[in-house]
Amino acid sequence: MHFREATCHQTAMGTILRVSAWIASFASAFAATGALAHFDHVIAMVAVGLWGAFLGPPAIWLLPVVFPLVMAVAGAYGVLGLPLHGVETGIALSAIMLGAMVAGAAKPPLWVAALLVGAFAIFHGYAHGVELPVGADAIAFSMGFVIATGMLHLSGIAFGGLSHWPAGRIAVRAAGVVIAVIGLGYLTGVV
Repeated sequence: MHFREATCHQTAMGTILRVSAWIASFASAFAATGALAHFDHVIAMVAVGLWGAFLGPPAIWLLPVVFPLVMAVAGAYGVLGLPLHGVETGIALSAIMLGAMVAGAAKPPLWVAALLVGAFAIFHGYAHGVELPVGADAIAFSMGFVIATGMLHLSGIAFGGLSHWPAGRIAVRAAGVVIAVIGLGYLTGVV
C-alpha cells in the first residue's frame, strides 16, 4: 500500500470509529433519559435528512419538506382518533428502509424517494397525534412536533454533508446501517 493510500485508509477508519462512538453515545443518552421509547422516531427522521443530503438537490430540501407536511396531516387523523393499524410496525419499518436506502447509497427517482418518505411520515404523524395530552392545545402540540422533526432532518442533512468526501461517504453509509439495525431491533422487539 502506498503512503497516500494508507493515509486515506487510516482517515476513513478514524472517521468511522468517531461516527460509531458518536452514535453509541447518542443512543446511550437516550436510553439513560428514558427517551428510548421515541428513539425509533428520531433515527427515522435523521435518516430522511441523511438520505436527502446523500441524494443532493432537489431531494436535500424536498424530502425534509414532504415528511413534516404528510406527518402533520396524519397527526390530525391521530388527534381525531381515526383508526390506523400497524403504526409501530410502520415506524420500525421506516427506520429499516430509510437506513437501508442510505446504507445502500440508493438513488431512486425523486418521486419514488418522496413517496417512500411520505408513506412513512403517515405512521410517525399518526403516532404523534394520538399522543396529544388531554387538555393540550392541538395546534401548538402539532407545531412542536413538526418543528422538532425539521430540526432532526437538519441534523441528518448536516451529517449527510460529509458524503461529499470518500471517508465521509463511508461514515454516512455506516450511519445508515446503524439506523437500519436499530429499526430492525424495534421491529423484532429486541430494543
